[in-house]
Amino acid sequence: MKNKTIRSFLAIAMACSLGLSAAACMKNTNADTETTGTSLITNIRLTEEMKNSVGGEHVITADGVTSEYSNVSVTKSGDSSKNDEADFYGDNAAVFATNGATLTLKEMAITTNGTHANAVFSYGKGTTVNVSNTVIETTGNCSGGIMTTGGGTMNATDLTVHTTGNSSAAIRSDRGGGTVTVTGGTYTTDGTGSPAIYSTADITVNNATLESTASQGVVVEGKNSVTLNNVTLKADNNTHNSDKSSYYQGVMIYQSMSGDADEGTASFNMKDGSFTNANGDVFFVNNTVATIKLENVSISNKDLNGVFLRACAAGWGTEGSNGGKVNLFLTNQNIYGDIIVDKVSGLNMYMASGSIYEGAVNADNEGSVFVRIEKGSTWTLTGDSYVTSLTCEADSIKLNGYKLYVNGKEYKEGTASEGEEIVFKTESSSSGKAGTNDGQPPEMPNGEKPSGDPPSGDPPSGDRPGLPPDANGGGDGKAPPAKPEENTN
Repeated sequence: MKNKTIRSFLAIAMACSLGLSAAACMKNTNADTETTGTSLITNIRLTEEMKNSVGGEHVITADGVTSEYSNVSVTKSGDSSKNDEADFYGDNAAVFATNGATLTLKEMAITTNGTHANAVFSYGKGTTVNVSNTVIETTGNCSGGIMTTGGGTMNATDLTVHTTGNSSAAIRSDRGGGTVTVTGGTYTTDGTGSPAIYSTADITVNNATLESTASQGVVVEGKNSVTLNNVTLKADNNTHNSDKSSYYQGVMIYQSMSGDADEGTASFNMKDGSFTNANGDVFFVNNTVATIKLENVSISNKDLNGVFLRACAAGWGTEGSNGGKVNLFLTNQNIYGDIIVDKVSGLNMYMASGSIYEGAVNADNEGSVFVRIEKGSTWTLTGDSYVTSLTCEADSIKLNGYKLYVNGKEYKEGTASEGEEIVFKTESSSSGKAGTNDGQPPEMPNGEKPSGDPPSGDPPSGDRPGLPPDANGGGDGKAPPAKPEENTN
C-alpha cells in the first residue's frame, strides 16, 4: 500500500506506540516506508479510502441507523464556517453519528486538517460510537480526536490519537456532555489550550497513556467528571491560553460560566498509574466545588516552584466569591508540595489507609481548611500552616520544626484533636455582569440542538461569556477557536 496518508498514520502509530515524544511522532509522519498494508505495531490493515474536502460536510455519517466500518482510511479537509454548530453539534466532523445511531469503527486511519474538524463525533442521547484499533490525527484548531456532546456515548479502545491544533483535546466533549469510556491507547496533544482530556461529560479512562506538551493534562469544567484507572498522565502546561490566570497546572478544575457545563460539583478521580507534571502546580481549582480522589498514584512535580494544590480565585466568576472549594480524599497515597487556599476558597482534606503528606497548608492564613487524618496516616510540615479545624490521632502530625495553628491556637505535637469539616455550597460564581440576572448564574442548556439554522460566520469580536480575551484569534488567520479549551490558561 503506497498511499502517503496511510503511510503517515502507520508512522504515527509506530512512533507513539514505541513511546517516542510527540515531536518524534511528528517527524515520523514524513517517513516514506513501504508497507504491505499491515502495521507491525497496530496491525491496521487499510483496504479502502474515503475523503471529503467540503466545509461543513462529513466523510462518514450515521443518522439514526446501525452501521459499521473497518479497514478504511478517512481523510477530511475543509473548514467549518459555523463554529458553535461544529463544536456543539458535529458540523464538519470527519465521522459523525447522531439521532440514536450506533456506529462501530474498527481498524481505521482518520485524519482531519481543517478548522473545527473533529475526527470522530457522537451527538445526542441514545447515540453510541464504538471505535477500536484506530489511528487519529487532527492538525487544525478546534479539532478534537474523539468528541462527545448532547448526551452521546463514546466507547474507545486501543486508539492512537495525536492533535496539533489549538483547542483540540484528544478526548474532547462540549455542551450537553455525555458518557465517554476509553480503554488502552495513547492520546497526545501539542496545541495551546489542548489538554489530553477536556471534560464537560463523564469520562473514564483505563490503562492508557495521556500526554499534553503545551496545555494542562486534564481539564474538568462544571458538574462533570474524569476518572483515570491505571493511567500514565504527563502534562507540560507551558503556554498561557488566557490572561484570566497567571498560573500553570497539570489538572485544572473550574467553571467558566460560558453555558457549556452545568453548575455543581466537579470530580477528578485517579487510582494507580502515574502523574508527572512538568511545569507549575499539580492541581488548580477555581470558581467551583471540586472533589479530588487519589489512591496509590505515583505523583511527581518536576517544577520545584509549583505547589501540589492551588485553590484560589482567577478571572472566571464574580470577584469575591469565585474561589475553589475542594474535598481532597487521599487513600494509600503519598503527596508532596504545599497547598494554597486563598481567602475566598476552602479545603477539606481527608487522609486514610497509610497516606503520607509532606508540605505546608494555607501558609498565608487566608482560607478555611479542615484536615482529617485517620490512624496510620501522617502529615509532616515543611512550613508553618494554618487550619480552621483538625481531626487527628496523637501521632498523626510531625511538626518538623514548624508551627501548626488550629483556629488561631498553636497545636502541640503528640496530641489528638477533633474538629468539624466545612460544608461547601455547590453553586459557582456567575459572570457578575451588572444588570444580568441580578448576579445570578444563567440558565444552563440541556444540550438539545435548537430549531432552525445556526448563525453563520464568525462570532462577534470581544469577549464572550466565559472566554478569555485571546480566544478571538486562532493564530492561523482562520475561524477563531471559540470553545471551552480556550477558557483555560
